[in-house]
Order: sequence, then C-alpha cells, then structure tokens
Amino acid sequence: MEEGGQPYSGRSTTDGNALELLVHGVGGTTPERMLDDPRTIRITGDDTAAVFRRIDDADAEKRPADYRGKPVPEAYVWCNLTSGNSSRALWLLLLPFMVVNLAHWMRPSTRGRRSTVRLYGLIVRLAGLTLTVLLVAAACEVALDLTAWQCAGARACAEAHTWLGFLSPAVSDGGWWSQPGRRLALAALVPTALTGLLWYLSHRTWSEYESQRPMDRDDARPDDEKPAGVAPDVEDSARVALGRPGFWYGRRLVARLRAAHVAAGFLTVAAAVGTSAARHDRRAGGPAVLELLGWLLNTALVLLAVSVVWVVCRRGRSERRLDKHLDEHLIRRLPACSIALLVLSMVYAGWSRPGWRSAGRLPGDMTFGGITLVQGLLVVALGVVAHILYRSRPEPRTAMYGLAGPAVAMLACALGGVMSAGVAQRVADWLGGTDDALPGPPVLLTWQASVIPPLLLVVLGLLGWLARRTWVLRRAETAAVEREYGLVEGRHQHTHRAEERLKEKEGDGAAEGRARQESADPPAEERESQDAGRTRRIARTRAMAALTDRAPRIIGITSTVTLLLGAGALTGALATRQTPAKAAHHSYDVVAGAAQTAQALGSWLIGVGFLLFVTWGRRAYKDASARRTIGILWDVGTFWPRAAHPFAPPCYAERAVPDLTWRMATWTRTTGGRLVISGHSQGSVLAAAAAWQLTPSVRKRVALLTYGSPLERLYGRWFPAHFGPEPLASLHREVDCWRNLYRLTDPIGGPVHLSGGCAPQVDAEPFQDPLAYGRTGAHPLPAPILGHSDYQADPAFAHERQHLLARIGPELPKPRPS
Repeated sequence: MEEGGQPYSGRSTTDGNALELLVHGVGGTTPERMLDDPRTIRITGDDTAAVFRRIDDADAEKRPADYRGKPVPEAYVWCNLTSGNSSRALWLLLLPFMVVNLAHWMRPSTRGRRSTVRLYGLIVRLAGLTLTVLLVAAACEVALDLTAWQCAGARACAEAHTWLGFLSPAVSDGGWWSQPGRRLALAALVPTALTGLLWYLSHRTWSEYESQRPMDRDDARPDDEKPAGVAPDVEDSARVALGRPGFWYGRRLVARLRAAHVAAGFLTVAAAVGTSAARHDRRAGGPAVLELLGWLLNTALVLLAVSVVWVVCRRGRSERRLDKHLDEHLIRRLPACSIALLVLSMVYAGWSRPGWRSAGRLPGDMTFGGITLVQGLLVVALGVVAHILYRSRPEPRTAMYGLAGPAVAMLACALGGVMSAGVAQRVADWLGGTDDALPGPPVLLTWQASVIPPLLLVVLGLLGWLARRTWVLRRAETAAVEREYGLVEGRHQHTHRAEERLKEKEGDGAAEGRARQESADPPAEERESQDAGRTRRIARTRAMAALTDRAPRIIGITSTVTLLLGAGALTGALATRQTPAKAAHHSYDVVAGAAQTAQALGSWLIGVGFLLFVTWGRRAYKDASARRTIGILWDVGTFWPRAAHPFAPPCYAERAVPDLTWRMATWTRTTGGRLVISGHSQGSVLAAAAAWQLTPSVRKRVALLTYGSPLERLYGRWFPAHFGPEPLASLHREVDCWRNLYRLTDPIGGPVHLSGGCAPQVDAEPFQDPLAYGRTGAHPLPAPILGHSDYQADPAFAHERQHLLARIGPELPKPRPS
C-alpha cells in the first residue's frame, strides 16, 4: 500500500489493540448469549441494530495492557431489522414482490456486456411492475366486480348481505348509490386504500433503510492517508459490485420506482372505474359530452401509463458512486397526476346514467389474461438474456446454468396469480358465486386455480425423488460415518484380539471359528459404541443436509411446469371462455371428470391456502416468536437492495452493512488496532459485504472468520455475479486472512472452494458432528448432532479462532510519516 506516493516501510513493532466483532446469523440472538455474559452494555446504535460489549470491556481502549494478547469482543445485533414490531406481519403480503426482486440479483456473471446486463435488469423491473398491476387488479376484482357490480346488482345477493342494501337498486328502491357508476366509484376506495398502504409502507421503510448513507471512502481513510491533491487509492475490489461505493445506497432508484408503481396502482383503479362508464357511454344514443369525456379520460390513462413504463425503463441502479440526487419533481408529480386522474374517473363514473344496469361480469374480464400473457413473455425473454450472459462466461457452479433468475421470476408471477385467484375465489364463494347466483370471478382465475392440482402432483413426484436420493445418500454416508469414527477398525481390532487370545489356548482352526463367534458378540460397551441407530441418524442428517445442493433442479422443474400449465390455462380460458368443468362437459367422461375434479380441488386448495396465509399473518402480528419465524425468511430474501420492486420488504443490509463498515473503519482509524470480524450463517454474508466496502488500507487490517457460511453454497451458486469465484477470490486476496469452518451435517453452511493461488487455505477440515459417537470420559452423555448451530461448542472452533488471531499477530502496518 502507498501513501503520498511512498510505499510502507514495514510493520511497527509495537503492540496494538485487537477487536473481535461478532455478527449473528438468521433468526437472531441476544448480546448476552453472543458475548457469553449476562451483563452487557450498548456502546453504539439504537433499538433496531446496535453494537454491544460486556460491561467489563466497556472502556477497554483505556486499558490496553489488560488486553495484551487477546481481543476485545463486541457483538453486532441486527435481528430487529427483520423481526421487530408487529407491523412486520404485513410483509407477508409482499412475498411476490420480494421473490421477483431476488430474480434481479440472480443474473449470471459476465464481463464486457453492459447493455445485456442492463436489458436483464429492465426486464425484471417490468415483471415487477406487472405484479403491482396484478395485485391492484385483484383488489378491483373483489371490490368493484364481485361486490359492487355483481352482488349489489343481484337482489338475492344484496338481501343475503344486508350491508350492501344501500347499493342495491332493488333493496334501496333506486337510491342515490344504486346506480352502477356510483357503486363502482364507492368500491374503488378499497383498492385505492390498498395502493395508499403500499405507498406508505414503502416510503416509511425507504426513510429507515435506503436513506442510511454509507461511509464515503475518504471518511474511512485515516487522516494521515489523505494528502492534498492525491486521488483515493484504486482497489482491486472496485471490479466487485459489492465493493462499489453506491451499492448499498439505492435511495434514488427506489424513490423513482415507488412513484411509478404507486402511479400504476392508481391508474389501474382509474381504468377499472372509468373504462366501464366510457364503454357504456359509447353505445348508440348516449350523451355526446359524456362520450367525449370518456375518450379524454382513456387517452389520459394511456399517456400516463406510457409515462410509468418510461420511468421504470429509463434508469437502473447507479452503484459506482454515491448517487445523492433525488428526482423530486418526478416522485411528486407522477403520483399526483395519477391521483387527479383517479378522482376525475370517479366523478365521471358517478355521473347520473338512469338507464345503466349491471349484468354479468364487469367489462374488462380479460385484464388478467393480458397480465398473464405479458408476464409469460417477459419470463421467456429474461431466460434468453440470461442464457446469453451465461454463455459469455460459464461457471460450472452456477445454479441452473444461469437460468435461476428467470425461474424465480416465474415463481414470483405464479405466486402473485395464486394469491389474486385465492382472494377472488374466496370472496366469490362467500358472496354466493359458486351457487350460480353470481357469474363469479373471471374465467381465467378459475383456470389458474384448476392447474394447481397437476402442479402439486409434480411437486409430490419431486419430493419422492428427494426421498429416494436421501435414502441412497444415507447408505453412502453410513460407511463414511463408520470410517470417520473408527467403527470398522474397531471391529477388525476386536476380531484380531480375540484370535490372539484363543491361539494361546487352542489350535489355529478352532481359534478362527471361536474368534468369529466372539467378534460377532462383542461386549456391552463395544455394542454401545457401534450402535447402528446412532450411525443411521448421523448418516441421515448428513444426507438431508446435502439436499440443499439439489434445490436448483427442484426449482427449475417446478418453474418450467408452472410456465407450461399457466400457458395452458390462458389458452383454455381464451378459447372456451368457460370454466374447465363447463368447457369439458360434452367431452369424454374421463376428461369431464378430471376437469371437474381439478376445478373443485383447485378452488378448495386455494381457499385453504388463503386461510392459512391469513391465520399465519394474524398470529405473526400478535406473537413475537411467529414474527421471528417470518424474520428468518426475510433474512435470506431481503438481503438484497430493492432494485426491481419498491414494495418488496426493505433491504436490511442497507442498514447493517454501513453499520459494520463504519464500526470497523472508525475503530481501526482511532486505535490503529487489528480486527477480526466473525460471522455465523447470514452474518458471514454481512461480514463479507462490509469488508468489501472498506478501503484497502483498512481491509488489510481485517481478518475474516466465517462458520456455517452460505457464501459459496447458496450465494455463490444463486448469485454468481456478486458472490462467484472471482469476487470471493478477490476478497481473500484483500483481507489480512480468512478462515471458513463448516460441518457435513450443516444444510446451509459449506466450503467456499478457494484453493490453489488463494493460499493460505481458506476452508478448514469439516468439523466432526457429533463430537463423540458414544459415551466417553469427555462426553458421558450422548453428544447432540448440532448441524448449523453452536459452532463455538466444538473445541476445534477455539483452536481455529486462536490460530487466526495468532496469524494477524500484534504487529500492524503503519504508514511512514509524511
């Protein structure tokens, strides 16, 4: 490293302080448990995320002599970022948005194809926009079509649901609200409120997460490394996306996308209200003024819709710098114009039209068909682009040969469709649509529900294949467990000892037979050490942990079948314009029975799924433990910034990574000490991301200890552009040293596979789990199979940690004085 154009002269011979910064993993924990001390104190941070120390270590920097040869432990607790207050239960509604946002970050690694990379991000953003329109359209279907148009327009339904009486022409004797346009205008408040809620949640989380400004590189450099007129040093990690200054600062993009998606939601409601009235006014004999107003409103809708698409397509992420600019005029005027148009549409629809009657379904029944068609085309286009990127630079470990992003985007669209169809079907059943009293939801939604049973059959087949693979792997692991714990050698030694004893008393022939008998009936302690059930449990745990590596095949097959079944459902709905049962009524008995069974079972499955979804959300709202379970899902799904959808759950890493970066940079600058950042599970991903954000001078003072880490096994395979072999090798070169610990029984953590030119070796030998096979002096009770947890319980962990601390040593690189 250089300062003022001069290289460092060497290392100082004076001892410096050492800090060990602990970062927990998924599910969270307490600082007391992380520091193994009931007395802890918060030294920096707030109730959401903070750094803690033991009370005895609070003033460690003032007593350096007391910590000579040992680090000061600190714990960074960030679990409240994903499982804090009860409002986090509402994040369940945002699940499709979170999944499509993941697809943005799953693009294959490439180099020199910037336009293709931009096209990939553009397609994913457009897919996210269709999900917003789909969600609001589903709310319009429930409120406007099923409730205000169909049920309030039918006397029997309105009488069965008395709260709709004032909207019914028959029940209210032609009351003011009974005209269809006014009913639609009033019901439009429901999807409008939903869009407003999403707007509020996105803005609030944007203020708490995206607005957390990362540390500037000049802020992270020591004062004596900031000579006037010298540009900041250019580090090797600048080529790594996670090392760019603006990677964790998506404030501008999220604000733009939020404005566009909010406007799209309001425009969807305006279209549902205004276009129905405009279609009625275009009939012969309608008022010319209303017809003209209808054309003007439709034109304005098209122009604003084009503007929304332009805003989504116009600009992506700006990662190479801290983009502090905010498009204030855009983020204010675009939603304001859409709200104004919505109000005008409601006023226009509420104008008196005495001859207008509601019959059948609300016009615009094929809206869901258009959304489904666009989503399918976008997924196919995304697959083509992803394949081009992968072919330009293939990586063998990349999941699904680079097609993970399109597959996940397909699952996000399917999840949004299932949620929309489930809500519509349940409301239609509640209002009486299944008894033919009402036309019910659009035909396409019924077709989509009917393809769920065939999809479940495919999933059950895949689960059967996984069970078969587990059985095969368990048999292979059984032999490995016996070799690892010395059970085979133990049996051989026991047989040999028995032969030696009998040879002294009998002839060789009789000795051999007696030896076999004695070896077949070992003593009680030998039988306990060779417990076959214990061996099977260990082997089964290892086999099930290995199933994580089969996830790409499961997701690939599921997404492909989902795409094909969705295309079939769309084709059937467009061709027949009838439900599957009615369309197959005059067909063969087998076909008719299958169609009727699939439709009934699909409707029941969607209803059960919807009720379970609501029940889980309600429980999470009241129960902190259930909320923490949801938080585990968000720990993995919301690590990435909101680059494709502004309504996705917020990216906690945009708060956690700057927190860790600031802490490491300011501590090393203040004390000149060395630092070990120790991350478990998802905490290791945060630790690596924070290390990439440091300047080279600080990064060289940092050692990295990861255990139970998904850095390569999950992130490296599914997000190769950011955690592939090249970025991880770059991180290894730039930190002082890195050691990775894992177990074969861990379903999440694994090796990082860096060797050869990345000396010294990063991966340690896999930890033995359980620590002892049977009862021993050190383990008089059976040792548990720990899997992904309690790495510190293994004595090898303390050895590896001490070895890492000894490697970074007491000597620190010091710059030569200017």
